[in-house]
Amino acid sequence: MLYWLTSLSDGGDFFNLFRYITFRAGGAFMTALLFGFIFGPPLINVLRRKQGKGQPIRDDGPEGHFVKAGTPTMGGLLIVGALTTSTLLWARLDNPFVWMVLFVTLSFAAIGFADDYAKVSKQNTAGVSGKVRILLGILIAAIAGYWAAAYHPDDLTNQLALPVFKDTLINLGILFVPFCVVVIVGAANAVNLTDGLDGLAIMPVMIAAATFGIIAYAVGRTDFTEYLDVHYVPQTGEILIFCAGLIGGGLGFLWYNAPPAAVFMGDTGSLALGGALGAIAVATKHEIVLAIVGGLFVAEALSVIIQVLYYKRTGKRVFLMAPIHHHYEKKGWAEPQIVIRFWIISLILAMIGLATLKVR
Repeated sequence: MLYWLTSLSDGGDFFNLFRYITFRAGGAFMTALLFGFIFGPPLINVLRRKQGKGQPIRDDGPEGHFVKAGTPTMGGLLIVGALTTSTLLWARLDNPFVWMVLFVTLSFAAIGFADDYAKVSKQNTAGVSGKVRILLGILIAAIAGYWAAAYHPDDLTNQLALPVFKDTLINLGILFVPFCVVVIVGAANAVNLTDGLDGLAIMPVMIAAATFGIIAYAVGRTDFTEYLDVHYVPQTGEILIFCAGLIGGGLGFLWYNAPPAAVFMGDTGSLALGGALGAIAVATKHEIVLAIVGGLFVAEALSVIIQVLYYKRTGKRVFLMAPIHHHYEKKGWAEPQIVIRFWIISLILAMIGLATLKVR
């Protein structure tokens, strides 16, 4: 919205700064961060009063988690509120990709909110039916896939771009939208599975958002795409502002989510943030890179899939408990030890993902 201030510029004054994506990204970051610090305490107080016993703790979970009983959930409202406010203030509102990513984020946040509300109101871990969540997620992701395809340049429409092999495009045709559904719904649920320890999910999400903010800015500029030899996707640069808002909001939330957590993000946050990362990957034509940058989320999801399939087949478990962060808890690792080591892994994977921009 503040981009409109450029109409007051004569080309060499303060208002001219609002033309620059990097300046507005900085503004979005600070706005979201301040939003988190200002509204965090009152939101947590409201959630604590309304929820009473807080998020239900699984009876079959690690024993150390029972001390977390009474901690309120739905803290994802703080992140989503911060990134939405900062994006609407600082991004160009005539940009279709900004609205596509916001649509996915807010829609998945609504699904997560309904799930969290069902859990705290009934005081059990069941929540909204898994089938309903998946069907709604598929619908949202399908709309986003059509949306992205409509604004991709003709030579990239319905195409799958590959990292490293940058001259190769795979024409998915009518399978492009189903592919987008897999990417977006898969990312949303993978982040949701990762959100099991204080601070575990939010830092890898911020690392991935920073990585994809750089990617979005690069692929939205012809000079950068020529140098990096990647496909040019017009208008994606504005996604950097959304990513900056996500990072600012994420840091504001982490202030209250650091061990011992004063609030959990809940499905409200994890589904929204995972869906956002998937939508950004689709918009920027870097879906495969998301699997690298978000490798931690992939590992968490695969650990659950492997555990379930192997148990059904043999009656035995591969991991002491799934998702895999619980496996390490069962092995005796301290919670901060698991969290920080997983953060390090996420940072390494982000560096590998960024390296694909130049590798041939």
